[in-house]
Amino acid sequence: MSTSQLVAQHLPFLRRYARALSGSQSAGDAYVTALLETLIADPSTLDREVEPRVALYRLLTRLWNSVAINAEIDPASIEVQGERRLSHITPIVRQAFLLVSLEGFGEEDAASVLDIDVPTLRNLVEDAGRELAAEIATEVLIIEDEPFIALDLEGLVEGLGHRVSGIARTHSEAVSLARRKPPGMILADIQLADGSSGLDAVNELIEGVEVPVIFITAYPERFLTGIRPEPAFLIAKPFQPSTVAAVISQALFFERKARPREQRATA
Repeated sequence: MSTSQLVAQHLPFLRRYARALSGSQSAGDAYVTALLETLIADPSTLDREVEPRVALYRLLTRLWNSVAINAEIDPASIEVQGERRLSHITPIVRQAFLLVSLEGFGEEDAASVLDIDVPTLRNLVEDAGRELAAEIATEVLIIEDEPFIALDLEGLVEGLGHRVSGIARTHSEAVSLARRKPPGMILADIQLADGSSGLDAVNELIEGVEVPVIFITAYPERFLTGIRPEPAFLIAKPFQPSTVAAVISQALFFERKARPREQRATA
């Protein structure tokens, strides 16, 4: 495949990434234009030894990092609320967060784009969660029947700067806790201690108010619904803390809400 074909295939996503990095459509497009001009002048600048998408994002990121002023974004010039929040995040942390949460890169590929190792990337993603929480801290309800997992999640949520409104082991406990203190986010297992369903509990909780919901289950392949989850925030057990941190930040940053859905499986 020619260089022009490779770029054309990924161009919309490169523009999305550049816009989020710079905070504006015009500035983002300017960097993508610089990328195209660089490749036209010297196609060898694209590393052919790595996956093309990784190579393109790596080159674009290097171009962005080459301009010192990019460390600062003027929040007043940003129209999209999510991007305004992102403007407060440290530049390298911003890049790590966007590569994982917006562009969907796996840890190894995101680390390759930034020319760092995976442990460093994980630390940056966790930093993103903490920095975002300073802007959008919320109350988190945990629905989980396994005590050690619940404690791990509680520590992770609080470590990101959010507050745990309660931990429920059953459907009825979840509903009771949520009525006493409405959460801004829900982390939910699906199969609960008394045989009840975390999915049913979530559906009941979000009938009147839409909040981001992240399902955490040992059997993600059983999470089948007749309606496409909006969004499908699903994490498999056992989980990496960095994965949970990234998804929590993603759900709050992009302000994606959950809607009631049909239950067709348990996990």
